[in-house]
Amino acid sequence: MPAAGLGVRLGPGQPKALRELAGEPLLVHAVRSLRSVPSIGVVVVAAPASDVEAVGRLLAAYDVVVVPGGDDRQDSVHRTLAALPPDVDLVLVHDAARCLTPGHVIEAVVAALRAGADAVVPVLPIADTVKHVEGVRVLGTVDRAALRAVQTPQGFRRDVLEQAHAAGRQAATDDASLVEVLGGTVTTVPGDDEAFKITRPLDLLLAEAVLAARSSRSGRHAR
Repeated sequence: MPAAGLGVRLGPGQPKALRELAGEPLLVHAVRSLRSVPSIGVVVVAAPASDVEAVGRLLAAYDVVVVPGGDDRQDSVHRTLAALPPDVDLVLVHDAARCLTPGHVIEAVVAALRAGADAVVPVLPIADTVKHVEGVRVLGTVDRAALRAVQTPQGFRRDVLEQAHAAGRQAATDDASLVEVLGGTVTTVPGDDEAFKITRPLDLLLAEAVLAARSSRSGRHAR
């Protein structure tokens, strides 16, 4: 889990993963979500270099390995990979900012890997009309039928992900893109609306609403 980014679009304050949602850092919500899934074994977090000890204390109850993050997301993922035990052969890369990802999405990614996929991403259909724009001028409307929005966790066979990272430093916003550059096959599974990425202040409000709805459902089930 790369969690060393500053998250400048979320506004001034602590690094994004340490911003609070309902009284707890996003990172705690994200790790707790992973730990609720039976398939998850070792969890490695790349924290801001100045906060490694503090993050270790924060996550002490969840049996997590914490390493210093790198200069960018790709470097942080590379460092977490290096910290995994040698017998781990299936790897999930998850964003702390997608801290409300439901367990069934995580399990679906793991199941696809166990079924033989080299790389797996959860996806959702694009709901909005998409325009191709240059400057302020619209060049055309993109056919959204084949487009998908990608979420995390993304899953990989470890050797595939290590090869992708070793191949070079291509600019990529996710790890699946590195596999694609090598000509690898990336498989999809259904994502979930609740696995949205917390990027802006409005997203925090939406996340609080999701947590409130979950709490309400849980209370009804308890009765």
